[in-house]
Amino acid sequence: MRHLTAALAATTALVTTVLLTTAATPAPPSPSLPAPASEPPSSVSVKVRPGTSKGSGALTPIAGADRLVAPLGVDPACPARIDIGLRSDAKKAGYATAAVEVDPPLTASRAMLTSYLPPGYELSAKLLVAVPPGTAEGTYGLRLRTSARSLEVPVEVMPVDRLDNGGNVALRRPVTASSQHTNANYPPCSVADGDRSSNGWAGGNGWNDATARSFPDTVAIALGGARQISRVDLYTLDTERYPAYRYGVRDWDVQAQVGGQWQTVAQVRGNTAGTVRSDFAPVTADAVRVVALASNGANDYTRIIEVEVR
Repeated sequence: MRHLTAALAATTALVTTVLLTTAATPAPPSPSLPAPASEPPSSVSVKVRPGTSKGSGALTPIAGADRLVAPLGVDPACPARIDIGLRSDAKKAGYATAAVEVDPPLTASRAMLTSYLPPGYELSAKLLVAVPPGTAEGTYGLRLRTSARSLEVPVEVMPVDRLDNGGNVALRRPVTASSQHTNANYPPCSVADGDRSSNGWAGGNGWNDATARSFPDTVAIALGGARQISRVDLYTLDTERYPAYRYGVRDWDVQAQVGGQWQTVAQVRGNTAGTVRSDFAPVTADAVRVVALASNGANDYTRIIEVEVR
């Protein structure tokens, strides 16, 4: 019985360590503080949580979607993303490992997924899939393999114009910004990657400028041609730990490029919310720009998670 009690205590300690490590992964919103680990958070963050064991005794690969769409010609700093993981159906705790394979010329951010798992627990991680220039359109394979099972997720490579954008004409379009902080992973292209969540902050999902307490800051999205638009939704940093009323964008102008000239079509002042919708009279524009004028909090950086244009 003493041996069993000691084994259970060791298991609990290991799982607690993994969970605490995961909880500490998000970087502080202020880039002036120490940077996160040099390896991209998306490739090192593994989450362990209780799951539902099927009683098969095997490790089961799992994925967050039944397919992955990887657009051609996007900024390499914003590759396609998918959640991958493993569920332990074993009767004893142990290390769960799966190989990650992707058909060339596509490349994946990791070749293996592994963690210590008690019975019935699951682990998950973000996988980034990059599409090199010159890749042909078509369907490629992404496979998760354990010693007993395999899961295949098709990767559909297609031009941005063929994406199902749900009416958001900014999705996956080219993005330029006035500056980009280099203390963590804050690529401007992430404001048009379709991910509205602040949970990936400092790990590739969200833009942070490089000029504290200096405004204006700008981020512009080319729409791939003239589009009639009448609405822009802005998502600023907003989590329980980093709420918008302390770290989000407060004041900004929404501008549309019409006939080669920037026109202010909407203004927001005094914002404390994580999401703001700006409606305006329809215009035909080939680009949209957000001009940030002030942010909440002492550091006063501009932090934008996503911009949608409709």
